[in-house]
Amino acid sequence: MDVTEAWELDIVPHRFSYEELKKATSGFRDKELLGFGGFGRVYKGTLPNSNTQVAVKRIYHDSKQGLREFVSEIESIGRLRHRNLVQLLGWCRRRGDLLLVYDFMPNGSLDKFLFDEPKMILTWVQRFKIIKGVASGLLYLHEEWEQIVIHRDIKAGNVLLDSELNGRLGDFGLAKLYEHGANPSTTKVVGTLGYLAPELTKTGRPTTRTDVYAFGALLLEVVCGRRPIEAKALPEELILVDWVWDKWKQGAILEVVDPRLRGDYDESEVIVVVKLGLMCSNNDPSKRPTMSQAVRYLDGEVEMPGLLVAPEEYNVRKLVTSDGLEEFVHSYPPSSYFERVSAGSSVYEGEGDVDLEASSCRGDGSSTLIRSKTSPALLLSTESLLLQDSTQARCPR
Repeated sequence: MDVTEAWELDIVPHRFSYEELKKATSGFRDKELLGFGGFGRVYKGTLPNSNTQVAVKRIYHDSKQGLREFVSEIESIGRLRHRNLVQLLGWCRRRGDLLLVYDFMPNGSLDKFLFDEPKMILTWVQRFKIIKGVASGLLYLHEEWEQIVIHRDIKAGNVLLDSELNGRLGDFGLAKLYEHGANPSTTKVVGTLGYLAPELTKTGRPTTRTDVYAFGALLLEVVCGRRPIEAKALPEELILVDWVWDKWKQGAILEVVDPRLRGDYDESEVIVVVKLGLMCSNNDPSKRPTMSQAVRYLDGEVEMPGLLVAPEEYNVRKLVTSDGLEEFVHSYPPSSYFERVSAGSSVYEGEGDVDLEASSCRGDGSSTLIRSKTSPALLLSTESLLLQDSTQARCPR
């Protein structure tokens, strides 16, 4: 039995008992499993006293060092209030497990509506509403709350949809929680391949600008209905931002719009979103807009810049693997070694040199985590690098 320390009694939000959450999730049975990733497993539950449906995220935290900071970070997250954030309702600690209780989002994550065989085809009106909602939530985190909150892992899988298909950002703050109890000389940054800003490979330090970069990737994938890196695409379409930029230069930007919309969309809104996506994807952090600027563009309060600056295409070189596949890598100094392991989320950590790990989800639901140790990191933007055998795991649901 765990002993509750005095300082834990002052933590807001509500502290649930372990038995209460165990009962709510039918003993954390697999049939209640909604998904899993690097932070742990997520279960659907129903609170016994109120019949309220919730999502329970179970995180294993094996370090007693930093536990107080870990829990105090929960208090900060629990005080965040915005209609486009998934609300943290409460928490529970039991030995090495930390359980976080959130509002349940009945429509799941946005990626299930965009890729492969979606549940339904979102209309442009629905997509634009989701984009504006996410932008509003991110603006709140960056500029409107009492502290700056960096999300660190913005992607379609972390945008959850409520019963009315409003977009809500989930998993905000968890990357910072994950750091507590880690080696203080190590930097850990969560991110997913295709959403990682280039400067992260050099500094390892997330900022509001790296969030904006990931938001740009999200904008483009919502318009195009495609992942930021599409491993099975034609070579010229492999990296989404490069393909969209090429179409922009050709004056054929509407060719990137998801064909499943069948031409039913507002052209002016699409152009604003695509243009903003390219601006956010600039390799130079200082040239990316802030979220307050992005929201004003989306709301039509200010006009977009007349001249669109190139996102300054990555310094990309091609590799040919043993099976003849072309692989694209950011052209940093070569890595000393690569190790492929399976994972559902991505973390890279460095001490002196940068140790980078980034996950890439495949169309069949599997994911690959690519890890490199280098100075600085060599970031892969591809489905596979055939240097060692790999294992696979399901992508987070």
